[in-house]
Amino acid sequence: MFSMRQLDIYLNDHLAGAMVGVELSRRVAKSNRATPSGEFLGRLHREIVEDRRTLQAVARALGAESSPMKPAFAWIAEKAGRLKLNGQIRGYSPLSRLVELEGLEIGVSGKRSLWQALSRAFPDDARLSGFDLDALVARAEQQLEGLREHRMRVARHALTEIPGSRDKRLADAESGP
Repeated sequence: MFSMRQLDIYLNDHLAGAMVGVELSRRVAKSNRATPSGEFLGRLHREIVEDRRTLQAVARALGAESSPMKPAFAWIAEKAGRLKLNGQIRGYSPLSRLVELEGLEIGVSGKRSLWQALSRAFPDDARLSGFDLDALVARAEQQLEGLREHRMRVARHALTEIPGSRDKRLADAESGP
């Protein structure tokens, strides 16, 4: 194994997290396309993909040594995470939606922390002059606000309804805006 600088490790950890975020947001957007959250989640996925590209560019600008293993392990872990029980034998349940929104919220919070840490650690670094870290922090905060709103809308239904006991269209309408 090769020695990595602290910055390399930090950025590679966040790149791995970004891989999970892209995969999870893709799945959540696809699974919720026809729900009241669909438009928000589709936009969020596109922004998460964009943020991952920005992070890759930041890592290159800072000369970070890339670790191909961390993103690969993160991809496998995200796929394995789909195997958790969700109250149904097959398919997507209201609990799936809630847990996935919570996972996205955790990931976006970590991404916001990344942008804040880089801003603090490299305030006048010319290598980052092409990146608006304050705007990236602000975007992450907007994403968190939207995720919180959508998560809270689905929480009651996910935690209090008996799976299969109500009409799906009614449940989706109740968990909407």
